[in-house]
Amino acid sequence: MTGELPKLVLKKDEKTAVEVYLHGATVTSWKCKGKEMLFVSKNAVFNGVKAIRGGIPVVFPNFGPWELGPQHGFARTETWKIHQQPEKDESGNIVAALVLEDTEQTRKIWDYNFKFLYTLTLKDDEFSTEVSIENTGTKGFHFTTLVHTYYNVDISKMKLRGLHGCEYIDKVGGGEKKEEREALQISGNVDSVYKNTANELLLSTGDHEIRITKENLPDTVVWNPWIEKAKQMSDFGDTEYKNMVCVEPGYVAKPYDLRPAEVFKAKQTITCLC
Repeated sequence: MTGELPKLVLKKDEKTAVEVYLHGATVTSWKCKGKEMLFVSKNAVFNGVKAIRGGIPVVFPNFGPWELGPQHGFARTETWKIHQQPEKDESGNIVAALVLEDTEQTRKIWDYNFKFLYTLTLKDDEFSTEVSIENTGTKGFHFTTLVHTYYNVDISKMKLRGLHGCEYIDKVGGGEKKEEREALQISGNVDSVYKNTANELLLSTGDHEIRITKENLPDTVVWNPWIEKAKQMSDFGDTEYKNMVCVEPGYVAKPYDLRPAEVFKAKQTITCLC
């Protein structure tokens, strides 16, 4: 149930639209040529507290377990503000922006001043999410960030190209490894952090292809919980692992050091090659 949480809709035409919730700045739908590109669990919770399971949640200021606060940081559970309502630009694209700044509550967890501007741009067959993180305080800080993208796929047919030769951390099997496969296929629990990946990846979903282009996001996380872990998640259907894969561009293998008044910029662009 999606409840009554506030959201924005970027609509180009009847077959091309994006929905984004202010809760976590989480994109929950990208329809391209009438096809839904993103996966959201049927058990996802829309209560304004828990992170939404699926779509594109924003991970900041920490990826993974965090000794200071919740796993994957607080950005995906904070309520963002509207910086720019959806509107058409001079090229006919639909653009909107959300913003998250430090609050008394975030400073209790992580005592730094920041401004995170998140710009969404919808084109005919392309959708981009642009990150701008500014250090608005007087002391530097380290962070990791990631766009946690869940794709709608047939896992038995899904293939991901572009990671061949990359070193990765295998969080399931343990250790650091090198990817020897030209095309990654998934047949079990996968949770891998690929380092220094190519700026263009190609995802075959079983129905169509999606080109993933990234800027200043050197790492790529690939995740599927598979059978046993799916059963352990209350906000994820027991068999939904068959319908999704996460391909998550980020800056996570090592922290980024942001000094006062500096700005970190990055971008993911996903293109439907339908």
